[in-house]
Amino acid sequence: MPRAYDRAITIFSPEGRLYQVEYALELVKRGAPIVGVSSPEGVALAANETPESRLEDPRFFMKIFQLDEHVGTAVAGLISDARVLIEQSRVYCQSNRLLYEEPVDIEVLTKRIGDQAQVYTQHAGVRPYGVSMILVGVDATGSRVFMVDPSGSYRGYRATAVGRKSDEGNKLLEEQYRDDLTLDEAISLAVDTVKTASDGEVSSKIIKVAVVPAETRAFKRLSESEVERFLE
Repeated sequence: MPRAYDRAITIFSPEGRLYQVEYALELVKRGAPIVGVSSPEGVALAANETPESRLEDPRFFMKIFQLDEHVGTAVAGLISDARVLIEQSRVYCQSNRLLYEEPVDIEVLTKRIGDQAQVYTQHAGVRPYGVSMILVGVDATGSRVFMVDPSGSYRGYRATAVGRKSDEGNKLLEEQYRDDLTLDEAISLAVDTVKTASDGEVSSKIIKVAVVPAETRAFKRLSESEVERFLE
């Protein structure tokens, strides 16, 4: 007979686990690898954007999104769920500018996303968001990297990898990350980590990179030729 705690989001198992949340986390682990790396000179965001079919237009298979002038995100998991959180985040960013006449703090934005995700872990008739997001940007406190998962919890990182083979990616980050990385070194480390966590050969057509330099605080996507330089 099916166990109630295996079917309902609101019931803890005898071991104190919420299985529906764990299933969502497992979905994220099967997603394409994404990486965020911070440095004193800014932040780098990299993702594997391999289309699911060679007939698919790659312009519509995206893992990296801009949320505001100074902040971007990469997503792993269900893009449909991510799209809802991304649109809500963009509205919140603009509301903050209108209300306070300043860009939103990255941690405040991350907490807002986490609050939204957490609500969907405690009500019957809903399911958790099947997506994790790495948010990167530069605000008044400096370069920031945060990750929020389907449980609604969020953490700050110097560098982190999420998605498929994230254990291997995070091991590489632990071995090679330094507090004094330049922005170019942060980009190179992010690209190398995505390569490590990817299956098969990768190229500048499928590895996408975005940066937020500390000097300009302006989100920027790198071109294929720029990414190719870091792949070499």
